[in-house]
Amino acid sequence: MQLTTYWAEHAWLDTHVEPGVALDVRDGRIAAVRIGVEAPEPGATVLRGLTLPGLANAHSHAFHRALRGTVQVGAGTFWTWREVMYQVASRLTPESYHALARAVYAEMALAGVTSVGEFHYLHHAPGGTPYAEPNAMGEALIAAAADAGIRITLLDTAYLSSGFGEKPDTHQLRFSDGTADVWAERAAQLKDGEHVRIGAAIHSVRAVPAAQLSTVAEWAASRGAPLHVHLSEQTAENDACLAAHGCTPTRLLADHGVLGPRTTGVHNTHLTPEDIALLGGTTTGTCMCPTTERDLADGIGPAPALQGAGSPLSLGSDSHAVIDLFEEARAMELNERLRSRTRGHWTAAALLRAASADGHAALGWDEAGRLEAGALADFTTVALDSVRTAGPVPRLGAETAVFAATAADVRHTVIAGRHVVRDGTHTLIPDVPSALTEAIAALRS
Repeated sequence: MQLTTYWAEHAWLDTHVEPGVALDVRDGRIAAVRIGVEAPEPGATVLRGLTLPGLANAHSHAFHRALRGTVQVGAGTFWTWREVMYQVASRLTPESYHALARAVYAEMALAGVTSVGEFHYLHHAPGGTPYAEPNAMGEALIAAAADAGIRITLLDTAYLSSGFGEKPDTHQLRFSDGTADVWAERAAQLKDGEHVRIGAAIHSVRAVPAAQLSTVAEWAASRGAPLHVHLSEQTAENDACLAAHGCTPTRLLADHGVLGPRTTGVHNTHLTPEDIALLGGTTTGTCMCPTTERDLADGIGPAPALQGAGSPLSLGSDSHAVIDLFEEARAMELNERLRSRTRGHWTAAALLRAASADGHAALGWDEAGRLEAGALADFTTVALDSVRTAGPVPRLGAETAVFAATAADVRHTVIAGRHVVRDGTHTLIPDVPSALTEAIAALRS
């Protein structure tokens, strides 16, 4: 296949910013990274600004995007927010889900996201009746990602109960396969592809009976697939687990073989010291979603302690109150500053790794998230001359991106060597705001 060259005015090469970098691309991968290229070569595509590895949004519920603004009216808790979320979920069909997710994933591409981990539990028709194609909703998400030009890890989610020992409620019937064995049979019909990888998820310890946790874990292990789980997002979940099983959710997962290096706990907010040791000691990952955690008043998770114990950190936009991985990265640091009243828990480089390489690894895309030969040709370019980013010297580009830039500063996104976002415009879906408006309005009619 023909060699394509992108010339980056500046590029972040994991440890430092390098000026004048040529990225040679062939067959969707980076064939070579050449430094010291002072000017674009003939035929090269020019990327003005700071080019970074593509960002990984490691935790997404695409349909939650329809809640933006709506759930900011009035007060309440996570649990009252959830009731509004259920109303949106009840209206989705495979067709409307595809339209919404296509627009949401395009918004992600505009924000520099090249891979998304979709935590997918909306499986069936209202009332729980399976579609004629049992994975119609999951396939709609896979097609939406392809249409938006991004990679997806579909984390097909087991969601079997409304609480410990409780049957699914009316809203949750769409989510449930009845048993983990039936879930596994349906999920096994989903297949990896060029832009898609299939993983698994346990919605939470309250949503999968303890005796069936190992079924999901073994399904993922047999495929070498990523396994994600909402973990201790709410203290109420911890209290209910202690009442039902006499242990924390983390201990319950450990006792049933769920923890390990392919597993990522999402949120990991309310943990005991033993929980932190269990997660770190098994190298179970942690996906922090700071904008959602603060939006829902969940709390601030012990990210420094988790990473110090051995738990790799990744980032997600979860409910999509905003879609901005730069905001997620800096929020993790700034939240910890507020909690501890000290500064500098992570360097900008460490936060970028959480948003890129470590996020991709959590999603099973180990070959992404780095600007180096052999890696997937997925990268994004941030303007260094906007009103937010102008001023700092280019060698401080990483600090500028993490602590000043927003998704609005993304100028280019390249995925598998294809220019998906060029000069701030999506090349496949030119009018993303209209696509979002139409898809969300359709759910209200």
